[in-house]
Amino acid sequence: MTYAVRYYTKTGNTKKLAEAVAKVLGVEAQPISVPVSEEVDYLFLGNSYYAFTIDPEVRDFVAGLDKNKVKKIVNFGSAAMMNSTRKKVKAVADRVGIAMDEREFHCKGEFKGIHKGRPNADDLKAAEAFAKQYVK
Repeated sequence: MTYAVRYYTKTGNTKKLAEAVAKVLGVEAQPISVPVSEEVDYLFLGNSYYAFTIDPEVRDFVAGLDKNKVKKIVNFGSAAMMNSTRKKVKAVADRVGIAMDEREFHCKGEFKGIHKGRPNADDLKAAEAFAKQYVK
């Protein structure tokens, strides 16, 4: 199996999760500004809700993916208020013909004092355990 990890973050919370996931997968976590140039079985995409939707940069990143290079997207992220961004990401992925994995990881993230200290050490361990499901 081959993997890539990309993330989008405004607060640094999703970067922490991306680094935990990447460590397990044996790859480097990189921001979405770094294109996926290699063929990968799984692209782990870290993102969050901003103003009740995914950021336009995330939408553009997914829309620009090459379906011949990325076989499947695995969604993960953190958020203070909203939960999963999977449906929003899947809507864009469907348009470019890339499958979304049914599994995803989500935890609380600190924002303006809400959920202070999150993601915490337990959240990072949970993200690592999630990633281990994909290592064969």
